[in-house]
Amino acid sequence: MPRILAAMSGGVDSSVAAALLKAQGLEVEGAYMKNWLHETDVLGHCPWQDDIDAARAAADAIGIPFRVINLMDAYRERVVRRLIDGYASGITPNPDALCNREIKFGVLSDVARTGGFEAVATGHYARRALGPGGEWDILEAADRNKDQTYFLALLSQPQIAAARFPIGEMIKPQVREMARRLALPNAERKDSQGICFIGKVKMSDFLSEFIPDRPGPIIDTGGRVLGEHRGLHHFTLGQRRGIRVPSNTFARAYVVVGKRTPENALVVALEQPGAPDLYARRATLDGVSFTGAPLTSPARLRARPRYRAPAAPALFTPEAGGRARIEFDSPQRALTPGQVCAFYDGPRLVGGGHFAEISETQKAI
Repeated sequence: MPRILAAMSGGVDSSVAAALLKAQGLEVEGAYMKNWLHETDVLGHCPWQDDIDAARAAADAIGIPFRVINLMDAYRERVVRRLIDGYASGITPNPDALCNREIKFGVLSDVARTGGFEAVATGHYARRALGPGGEWDILEAADRNKDQTYFLALLSQPQIAAARFPIGEMIKPQVREMARRLALPNAERKDSQGICFIGKVKMSDFLSEFIPDRPGPIIDTGGRVLGEHRGLHHFTLGQRRGIRVPSNTFARAYVVVGKRTPENALVVALEQPGAPDLYARRATLDGVSFTGAPLTSPARLRARPRYRAPAAPALFTPEAGGRARIEFDSPQRALTPGQVCAFYDGPRLVGGGHFAEISETQKAI
């Protein structure tokens, strides 16, 4: 009988995923990935302990064994260090995509394999299907509003082969209803909005522990000083909130359009549709990887430049050294160095890469 290790975060999605596998007659064990040690909050609670307790209670209700796996060292080296280095250099890395490739379907899969498990299951809204060439494809979820394939764009074929996404054919209300029918104690628990598996922590608060503030000027695209920022790492391209520069107009607000790292300057402009300082069509990607066979010639694909953005038609042109060029049919808002660009052929996830250089208006940082 196949043995599956179910990564359980304490939320309803991963709990229902584990329950579905158990209902299929598989041998399932729940595991909480302890990736980061938080200090207690103002009320004296340990935020991660709440998640562990919720995951353990769900595992007990399902009737499967449960354990906590300490992956803090690997998470620190493979995710946190890259995250901090990236923000410190002015780019905006994606910790969730890194966590999936390096930790959930990396280190945790290694632990599972060593322990005799066939695969690692998660509560991702994604589908897995056997392709015509015998390779495993990742397909967009049935619930397009909750689809999380974007965060899986950096996975390799061996990682996908050893992954399971049990709730990919369900929509969120069905997941909640199943949790209620199974009397799972976390059936009504709110979805986590935190960073990967490290809990409900704001990115700015997390980064403040590692990167000291370095105040500098806020300027417009013409170089006029409008104010002062407390550190470039607190901002990302396209950001509207927290700039603290009045626009003197009711119709438009200032938005971040660039960072001049050598000058420690934050560049802002009044937002408007199609603004040349905010929108671009062309970019270079690095760290490109493919979920299956690599693309070796230009291809028409759908490309998603960030999680909540719609996948837009684009021309993908592979280059040597894990690089590629992407040209969108229409200008895209705030293409951001360091962020993941996921690309699709229909509903099939083809792969992903990191924005490196933005052509036309925005410059690489």
